[in-house]
Amino acid sequence: MKKGKIGIFDSGYGGLTVMRSIVDALPDYDYLYLGDNARAPYGNRSFDTVYNYTLECVNWLFDEGCDLVILACNTASAKALRQIQQVDLPKRNDNKRVLGVIRPTTESIGEYSKAGVIGVLGTAGTVASKSYPIEIAKFYPEMIVEQEACPMWVYLVEHNQMNGEGADYFVKQHVDRILARNPKIDTLLLACTHYPLLIKTIKKFVPDSIKLVTQGGIVAEKLKDYLSRHSEIETGLMKGKQRDFVTTDDASTFDLQASMFFGDSISARHIEIGTH
Repeated sequence: MKKGKIGIFDSGYGGLTVMRSIVDALPDYDYLYLGDNARAPYGNRSFDTVYNYTLECVNWLFDEGCDLVILACNTASAKALRQIQQVDLPKRNDNKRVLGVIRPTTESIGEYSKAGVIGVLGTAGTVASKSYPIEIAKFYPEMIVEQEACPMWVYLVEHNQMNGEGADYFVKQHVDRILARNPKIDTLLLACTHYPLLIKTIKKFVPDSIKLVTQGGIVAEKLKDYLSRHSEIETGLMKGKQRDFVTTDDASTFDLQASMFFGDSISARHIEIGTH
């Protein structure tokens, strides 16, 4: 039986911050990263559009030999994961799986907050989906969740404007807004995989008493636990330490930006998916 890779999908570059944590925690496996940069950002697109784009990308990763795909994108996890898991995967006659970043994060978030009041900073799509309040309520029904959409933050990161007056203005605006909603917030979750690259700027406007939580390490630890509990998946994965990267946009542009997120130099190839 042919062994498979772990596929990691994001609408753009942000998922590389999650991939970095996963590769650090689980270095032996073969990985294939797909960034749908030509159609990014997903954050403001409709549920149907995000679902259709995500499904196309997941199917492409399956066709390329991935047995397990991680949606390292909060918007795709919020708007597409459930339908893919409940409707599309059961139609297949194989054992392929798709996981997201929201559930592992919400399972763990209670470990960070003593007051039981957290703030979620995300894209407009993630916030509108209410996925975080809904999922957190399943594990921590008493927890109070405040949300704030930060539509400019992805733009700042992808245009390498994480520092300076512009970044300060847009970061402070949203941090102030969410903290004003509830003075008891003691934890802020960065519910977008781009946002860790803004963390130095975010820290300028967040009191030291408030914990900032990023997702990469949480997702990596939960994936390690998942594979230990699902030997039927784990034993079917290749362990050649291979890391491949593809993008639906220009590969040379992707390489320059992606290294900032992943922390290593990257050499990607261009692929076509759907219609741009």
